Amino acid sequence: MTTRLAAAWSALVLALTALFTAGPAAAATAPATADGPDVAVSQAGNYPTRPNSHGNFSVSWTSVGTADTTGVTRLTVDLPPGLKTGGALMYSTPYDYTFDQTVSPDGRHLEATFRGTRVPGRGDFMKVQVSSGAARPSGVIRAAVANRADVDSADNVSTYTVNGPQQPAEVPDRPVVTGIDTTTGPGAGGTAVTVTGTGLDTGFVLFGSAEATTSHCTATRCAVTTPGGSGSVPVTVVTPGGAVEAPGDGFTYTGPPPAPPAAPVVTGLTVRGGPSQGGTSVYVLGTGLAGGTIAFGDAPAAHASCGNSFCSGTSPAGTGTVHVTVTTAGGPSATVDADRFTYTDASATAARPAPTTAARAE
Repeated sequence: MTTRLAAAWSALVLALTALFTAGPAAAATAPATADGPDVAVSQAGNYPTRPNSHGNFSVSWTSVGTADTTGVTRLTVDLPPGLKTGGALMYSTPYDYTFDQTVSPDGRHLEATFRGTRVPGRGDFMKVQVSSGAARPSGVIRAAVANRADVDSADNVSTYTVNGPQQPAEVPDRPVVTGIDTTTGPGAGGTAVTVTGTGLDTGFVLFGSAEATTSHCTATRCAVTTPGGSGSVPVTVVTPGGAVEAPGDGFTYTGPPPAPPAAPVVTGLTVRGGPSQGGTSVYVLGTGLAGGTIAFGDAPAAHASCGNSFCSGTSPAGTGTVHVTVTTAGGPSATVDADRFTYTDASATAARPAPTTAARAE
């Protein structure tokens, strides 16, 4: 763990140096106020401007609204002809999130999925490695972000024109869904579904709160494969322009859902106690924690975010000693001695009278 964090910290310092010493970048600006979660994207870096050259640029996304941004956040990067990428590197620590990516065969389209919770003001960034071909590169690099709860799409697209004049910030069109061709399938998942509409490009599809296991969206259709599930759930297409549900009753699962995963395991806490009024930042260590929620006894933690082996959260108010547990689709973690958290009564300590002069003399 120490070696991994040290390496990540060194990479973070290098990436930030590149970010703040790079050339010009274009980014949308968030509104002064936003009633709810708002995620904004920007980019900056060392773009390749000559034939057969290499560079990198950072794509940053930040929660700038008035509430936590959580759930699935999709990042897309589109490169003009003459540029290609082999992928991006994530530099944010601690590892209280999951991150995965795919790159198109031609190296010009990258899709990255970030799952975690971010409080207003906290941001993350990935560094995209890029190279040019034999010709002098030109055209627009487009980076976009999408999250179902995002309240403002005006700051969801950032563009940079290579070897050309910069353009005004792009405001993406809001998606429209006109139909869904298949509305039932087995609870195990695996059903092919096509969603039709307009403005669906660079989107992704949710069945309830679960992301489709495979998806490909063009401007007018999304071809996806259902995840496992049960009951009837809404089908939602999420793009940088916003989120919209498919018309009708959504998708109905038939038969039993897939077997749940193994329950998460908590192996320790970085902080074992804090004041009774709550507000203590705690990191939870363990296995199988991804996508989990945190509870201190029966009270949920604030700002909970979980990666595979690492969670962060803020303690609620409480008293005594409680177990800190993580709950995922596999159920809650078993209680162990290593997950105990003890609340201290700060007010009682503050109210204790100071010793008298005579007592101190003794």
